[in-house]
Amino acid sequence: MRTDDATIADGRADAAFDEAGGRVALAGRWTADQAPGVETVAARIAAMAASRPIQIDLSGIMRLDTLGAWVLERTRGEIEAAGGRLAYAGTSPEHRILLGEMGLREPEPPPRETHGAIYQFLDAFGRRTMRGKYDVVTGIAFLGEVVTACGRVALRPGTFRMTALVNQIEQVAWRGVPIIALISFLVGGIVAQQGIFQLQRFGAQTFVVNLIGLLILRELGVLLTSIMVAGRSGSAFTAEIGSMRMREEVDALRVMGLDPIEILIVPRILALVIGLPMLTLVASLAALAGGGLTAMLYGGLTPEGFLARLQAAVSVQHVMVGLIKAPFMALTIGIIATIEGFAVEGSAESLGRHVTASVVKSIFMVIVLDGLFAVFFAAIDF
Repeated sequence: MRTDDATIADGRADAAFDEAGGRVALAGRWTADQAPGVETVAARIAAMAASRPIQIDLSGIMRLDTLGAWVLERTRGEIEAAGGRLAYAGTSPEHRILLGEMGLREPEPPPRETHGAIYQFLDAFGRRTMRGKYDVVTGIAFLGEVVTACGRVALRPGTFRMTALVNQIEQVAWRGVPIIALISFLVGGIVAQQGIFQLQRFGAQTFVVNLIGLLILRELGVLLTSIMVAGRSGSAFTAEIGSMRMREEVDALRVMGLDPIEILIVPRILALVIGLPMLTLVASLAALAGGGLTAMLYGGLTPEGFLARLQAAVSVQHVMVGLIKAPFMALTIGIIATIEGFAVEGSAESLGRHVTASVVKSIFMVIVLDGLFAVFFAAIDF
């Protein structure tokens, strides 16, 4: 059956159906103002395609807009979903472009089934555990890159940027002394005060010197310092490198043939490894000063008595325990902070998220590392 001349002259959407040959010749205007006719012809095409593959000839179309193209593509999708086949013929370049733009898209995934609070908690815990495994592997691989970069710098000392190292040491260590000393002084005084209040019940308040001496030199000094450095310097490293990633400065370094690890990471990590032991010593002395002042005010100790008892309670071995931990904690903070910096994408939200992750992961790993060292030193009786 062919369309009549009146229909063609009128420009209404119509088609000629060749049932035997499986061909459909479209005619008229397949536009939004002809929507009822477009839908009628499309429904007949779908019914015809249920029994055989068909071919649609678009050469007779006077005009095709987005509605007509969308109806054709929708019909084709329905036919193919039912197991049929539909092909186009006589398409002009403009028709091909429009049909391509209206082409089939993947359907949106259905909404996830909601579960109870316990299921959601366990699901989130499992996903975070798997991400933790990935973070460990990534950290080890990144540590290998840093060690390799340090080896290259050692073989070519002339390429090392001493100015960058000195600047980072100033930022990490020198400018961090006031806040770290103040907080350590206050914490030392609080620990001594609470220790005196408890030991007074047994008439043993003088033993508070042993308590604060061992606790600060072996554990509290390095732990407080590492946590404060993670929050202060680690977050700064992540923000600096993340901002460079957002402005594509890291890619620019690679284009110029420079290694971002050598330029950005090595000076920062070396500054942490050098600066954290020094800050640990300052924090321990400040905490002992705060504890000693509190012991004199609340415990009735004299300065001479406090120093004499402290000298009898602690030794260089206890000082070394805290200082040995410091470089390892510094390396951990530096690796985590720089990894999170390199993971920043091109948005302020991503930068904030990775800075937060850097601080949280660093503090968590510092506490874990301190516990492992405590077990190790107890095992070797050091």
